[in-house]
Amino acid sequence: MTRPMVQYAKSGDVHIAYQSTGSGPIDLVLVPGFVSHLELTWESPALAHMIERLGSFCRVIRFDKRGTGMSDRVPVATLEERMDDVRAVMEAAGSVRAAIFGISEGGPMSLLFAATYPDRAIALVLYAAFAKRLWSPDYPVGVPSLDRQAYLDLIERQWSGDADLSIVAPSLAHDAQARERFGAARRMSASPGAALAIARMNSEIDVRHVLPTIRVPTLILHRVRDRDVAVENGRYLAAHITGARYVESPEGDHLLTTGDLDGLVDEIEEFLTGVRHGPEPDRVLTTVLFTDIVGSTEHAAKIGDRRWAELRAAHHSVVRRQLDRFRGREVDTAGDGFFATFDGPARAIRCALAITHDVRQIGVQIRAGVHTGEVEIRPDGVTGLAVHIGARVMSLAAAGDVLVSSTVRDLVAGANIDFDDRGTHALKGVPGECRVFAAR
Repeated sequence: MTRPMVQYAKSGDVHIAYQSTGSGPIDLVLVPGFVSHLELTWESPALAHMIERLGSFCRVIRFDKRGTGMSDRVPVATLEERMDDVRAVMEAAGSVRAAIFGISEGGPMSLLFAATYPDRAIALVLYAAFAKRLWSPDYPVGVPSLDRQAYLDLIERQWSGDADLSIVAPSLAHDAQARERFGAARRMSASPGAALAIARMNSEIDVRHVLPTIRVPTLILHRVRDRDVAVENGRYLAAHITGARYVESPEGDHLLTTGDLDGLVDEIEEFLTGVRHGPEPDRVLTTVLFTDIVGSTEHAAKIGDRRWAELRAAHHSVVRRQLDRFRGREVDTAGDGFFATFDGPARAIRCALAITHDVRQIGVQIRAGVHTGEVEIRPDGVTGLAVHIGARVMSLAAAGDVLVSSTVRDLVAGANIDFDDRGTHALKGVPGECRVFAAR
């Protein structure tokens, strides 16, 4: 997907950065959570996939809140000023009416916007949102003040280091690379002073009185195991917004990227259009695996054609057994190599490592390459740039290597797979450069 151009809307004297993608009949304004950065979003394959899915039935309008990301770095804004910013972005994008999609801390402002401007908001979608952040006797599902203060102190102490993911993404809490990437993304999205000011303002939010006045169709999405915004917050919203549709997901953390994004998008699509299409079956995000026997010509000359045919048959048997074990789909077998696809990159890596180990027992060494990207499913096979990248990554491998692209390395964060950095390489026939890693 080609990255859209960053544009700017003028909200008073402040420039608000926004992007518009997709061509669906419905406008969808995505209101980000705590901090965001328009360009960095595209570095996450999962989020890029979500935006593309949303764009299949909506025109998606995304923006960075003032003081964050690519918008002017000005002092923290009130909810009223944030509503003005949304209006400015909609006007700049030529959107008269739109569905508002509020994520986490973007939820309260989205609630207020839908109640204040029902003529501009055709629907409201909320993910991991809340009406009030802090605990009080009449709101026992909020965060205790001492816990919130500890979080504010953590921002001041650790904004310059790796992120603590134990609350927002406990499934990645022990993944050093995920903590490093998340910490770097935060710093690029906001300065520590701005982040602290935004967090303090979010701590003071209370829009409970707004909920009974919301009259637009509302969808509330929440994950049961969310440790940052407890699921009771979503249930509270559903109980106090007339006619709201409430959907709980049993998997995933507070961060969107750790759970079933397609499931969430399915719910949004059905809510806004009345139809749930799911991902387009002809173009899908897939992990490709290429394997090849190293030195096959020399090996065959050394042991003779008959013995080589037997060894090659044993190799094929090993590969197919492991493909079946790890739910891989054999696409093609050419010469001494295999091309297979997987619905998960971790399974592809583990399959390649298992094949590498098993064929060594029969006196053969292979090399393997793994990449994840969008492919086109055709009756006669699988095609697309991702296929070429996977093949080129394999061509860089030495005997016994299982090389993966940086995309794959990022996607398997938390899967307990270790990697060695093998540097950045130009891949023949592929634009740009690719950083590759050896799986262990």
